[in-house]
Amino acid sequence: MAYDEKNIKSLSSLEHIRLRPGMYIGRLGNGSHPDDGIYILLKEVVDNSIDEFIMKFGDRVEITLLNDKVTVRDYGRGIPLGKVVECVSVINTGAKYDDEAFQFSVGLNGVGTKAVNALSSHFYVKSFREGKFVEAWFEKGNLKKKNSGKTDEADGTLVEFTPDPKVFGEYHYNEDFVLDRLWNYAYLNSGLTIEYNKKILKSRNGLLDLLSKVIGDEGLYPALHFKNEHLEFAFTHTSGYGENYFSYVNGQHTADGGTHLAAFKEGVLKGINEYFRKSWQAPEIRDGIVAAIAIKMQNPVFESQTKNKLGSTEVRTWIVNEVKEAVMDALMKDRAKAQGLQDKVSTNEKVHKEEQEVRNNSKERAKKTAVHIAKLRDCKYHINNAPAAHRKDAENSMIFLTEGDSAAGTISKSRNPDTQAVFALRGKPFNVQGYKRTELYKHEELYNIMAALGIENGIDDIRYSKVVIATDADTDGFHIRILLMTFFLSYFEEVVTSGRLFILETPLFRVRNKQTTEYCYSEAERDEAMQRIKGAEVTRFKGLGEISASEFKSFIGENIKLLPVSINSLKEIRDKMEFYMGDNTPQRREFIMENLLNVTG
Repeated sequence: MAYDEKNIKSLSSLEHIRLRPGMYIGRLGNGSHPDDGIYILLKEVVDNSIDEFIMKFGDRVEITLLNDKVTVRDYGRGIPLGKVVECVSVINTGAKYDDEAFQFSVGLNGVGTKAVNALSSHFYVKSFREGKFVEAWFEKGNLKKKNSGKTDEADGTLVEFTPDPKVFGEYHYNEDFVLDRLWNYAYLNSGLTIEYNKKILKSRNGLLDLLSKVIGDEGLYPALHFKNEHLEFAFTHTSGYGENYFSYVNGQHTADGGTHLAAFKEGVLKGINEYFRKSWQAPEIRDGIVAAIAIKMQNPVFESQTKNKLGSTEVRTWIVNEVKEAVMDALMKDRAKAQGLQDKVSTNEKVHKEEQEVRNNSKERAKKTAVHIAKLRDCKYHINNAPAAHRKDAENSMIFLTEGDSAAGTISKSRNPDTQAVFALRGKPFNVQGYKRTELYKHEELYNIMAALGIENGIDDIRYSKVVIATDADTDGFHIRILLMTFFLSYFEEVVTSGRLFILETPLFRVRNKQTTEYCYSEAERDEAMQRIKGAEVTRFKGLGEISASEFKSFIGENIKLLPVSINSLKEIRDKMEFYMGDNTPQRREFIMENLLNVTG
């Protein structure tokens, strides 16, 4: 194949964004996952408005989402009128390189809005500043028109965009994902008013409101809350297992934590031990904790373009010291909080001793399991110990929890052995609702799942980036999904709250003739395909094992469809688990009878 000067291409910066969007926004997707590209575009525009609020210019942001067109209007300083076009279309142009103009920037320095412009079929910007305005229209990053004049409107910036279907395919904004993201902005910026499609989102108590949303009245004592210019945190304990953390840097949700979260955990440990003059171990203090931490810092260093994990090491010392002192001060001032916390940690001590006894009795089995889990077909790279050269592979690692040897065999033949592992369930897992965590050591399969994931001592050592439940789309398959979700939500909530648990979506139908084959994920898609494909033959897949390995490869490859398992309230989900998965009750029986559909005729 020829390779000469003709093969060398020079792309403009916006052309490069359109050619390699993943380098700038992480992933594309169709809107079915909260980290899909269309939400990142929204985030990048709103981030600029939040930056204005952080710098104390403008306390209101108005957002409209209608027919996939997004409009964002803030009342900050407005983009300098002479640089409006450059600021939204020329890479490495922006004020966020200037620490005086933006001390704690949220958005991508010089990249964010340009990526939105490049990846939008329609992009419009208008800056209002000191009685004048400049506006510009773009298509796919190309300037089409520019205008300027006088205005009576308040200072600020208006941005309007529609993500380009040629880049994102057929997509749809999920309003729940949008509202969840916007509420995070409100919690992290007390005093900011966000108006979204005429709804008002506002938080008076910051991270305390976030905790209240997550746990309701499940807290065992009033949450400890601390806030200064650079650091805010809040935490309490619930009666649940595991640890749940929500961490942020300059308003960015760091789903994978990082140095600031590690320092916060260390500060809490030191503060509690010093106040009570104890030497409790970390698990005894942290089990059942629900906490949120947000820091503001100049020039944060993240471990990936999507900013899921902070890598800045210089924050450790000051966060540890400030958290430790704040925890001790709060406990000293409020004896009721101190007593509630002490009671929880004492309970944790007893529970852990009981679990340790059970572990010791299971020592031989644990040794064998650590060496070889019979039903696990492992992958090569794991997120907890990948070499630097294969860190990206590890971040794409996943384990499929699937039912039976047939489905496991199909997935094993189709998977990427570097990044995809398979665990075969023997049948329906034990329903753990209402049981202590010691049950894990009595049921081999549940123990093996925990061991395979590496989560016995917490999520910090989890081996896979994603945990994927892959079951048949029938009654038994749905029941297994629910049992596995009950397992994680009962004992390892953070697997869910950190966004690591997913459901694999696989096609229900294959519609084909001699020329064309289409896979359909619903009856509506099947009907549409049958109209398009003349003389079509329709196959209904009754189980994963019925799909050939060669076909299945495309369903777990680059175009894999994963439905995230997410919860808004720990209290709400616990109540539902107790109702649906607890001991049979007259109330549940009555509910079933009232909601039965009688099909006649």
